[in-house]
Amino acid sequence: MHLYNTLTGKKEEFTPSEPGRVRMYVCGPTTYNYIHLGNARPLVVFDTLRRYLEYRNYEVVYVQNFTDIDDKVINRAREEGVPALNLAERYIREFFNDADALNVKRATFYPRVSQHIGDIIAAIQELMRRGFAYEVGGDVYFEVEKFPAYGRLSKRSLGEMRAGARIEINAAKRNPLDFALWKAAGIDEPAWESPWGPGRPGWHIECSTMALKYLGPGFDIHGGGADLIFPHHENEIAQAEAMTGSTFARYWLHNGFITVNQDKMSKSKGNFFLVRDIISRFRPLAVRLFLLATHYRSPIDFDDAGLTAAEKGLERLENTRRLLNETRGRFAGMGSVELNSRDKTLLERMEELRREFLEAMEDDFNTARALAALYELAREINVYLGGTTPPNPLAVDRAAVVYEELGGEVMGLFGSDRRQGDEKFLEGLMEIILDIRQEARRRKDWATADAIRDRLKELGITIEDTPHGPRWRKS
Repeated sequence: MHLYNTLTGKKEEFTPSEPGRVRMYVCGPTTYNYIHLGNARPLVVFDTLRRYLEYRNYEVVYVQNFTDIDDKVINRAREEGVPALNLAERYIREFFNDADALNVKRATFYPRVSQHIGDIIAAIQELMRRGFAYEVGGDVYFEVEKFPAYGRLSKRSLGEMRAGARIEINAAKRNPLDFALWKAAGIDEPAWESPWGPGRPGWHIECSTMALKYLGPGFDIHGGGADLIFPHHENEIAQAEAMTGSTFARYWLHNGFITVNQDKMSKSKGNFFLVRDIISRFRPLAVRLFLLATHYRSPIDFDDAGLTAAEKGLERLENTRRLLNETRGRFAGMGSVELNSRDKTLLERMEELRREFLEAMEDDFNTARALAALYELAREINVYLGGTTPPNPLAVDRAAVVYEELGGEVMGLFGSDRRQGDEKFLEGLMEIILDIRQEARRRKDWATADAIRDRLKELGITIEDTPHGPRWRKS
């Protein structure tokens, strides 16, 4: 497998530091609001990468943090008149509601800043002991010029950063680029006792500290959105490597932006869309499909047309899955049946498409190409099951297993869905309707049978009469 490493600026063969085990850290949300589509993209992207690695039989230790104390959390809590940590707790619960709807697997660990204050203080003390940090009036800063490799991730020099960055003027800092590790407590702000007085951590130190605590130095993959490359991830590297004297993370992966009319989606511009609002109008798994239909490093331009297309694509994949499972159920308990040439052709084509799927995922995690192979596999299965010759139980069983592995286990498209209960109800209702229609056909009551078919078609459901019995699909 080859992955594009932001640190080196090229694709590299992915080799975990421990055979059979991958250690992975992905930056999580600041918990002061519901997550928006820009937050959802790294959630889905790195969840799918984790799923693929597990499919390849790696044990994945997956860590995602919650920034539950921060200027944004404090300001929102003031607006709502609630304690900051209570506000954060509420939005953490809401995060899980939205993540579950998108079928995101739970991480191995979800560390919170507020629960690791002691670890963060110890990390800052170590940076001071090593000469990389200094204290001024209760604030502690990282001294950027003491770390010669600063700018390696973002490919910027110190001069470029000084000229291009919007830096808060602070005469207490030795260098405008120096960043806060610890902030002295303000009026009516949450604070913890420290060697420098009451205060709270800066933003960047939390991820360095928690990643090292749960994964150790030299872990395999650090992921996040491209907007975090500078300054957040650049600062993470500086802190962690200054603290330990060794490599922090070996592969840095960053997903591209989501844009609206070619303009980057962001809360500051007011052009962001909350996941919960989107999934009130579109199926959550269609949103997941929408986010995977573009290569993770490329930008996605958000619009309703893209989500509508994703819903139709998801229905195509689900129709094939349902048809496979229905056919598989009809043959349950049958003995071995010899494969004929048509059966073998399906299985050979299935293996070709499975290889194409895997090759796409191995080539810098190209989910767009992998999905193209999955759609083609669905088409091949539909043609096979729609043929005049009865399908072979062995071929159907093998196709169902592979289809579920690729579409469900890896892509996460066949899991829990907001409308799953509705789907089960529809399936049961359609079974009753088809039984009634079959009874009408048996009595040669063609008018009733045709009326049922035509009325269902008006509702977007197509009935197909095959030599093996009727089947239905959403059209």
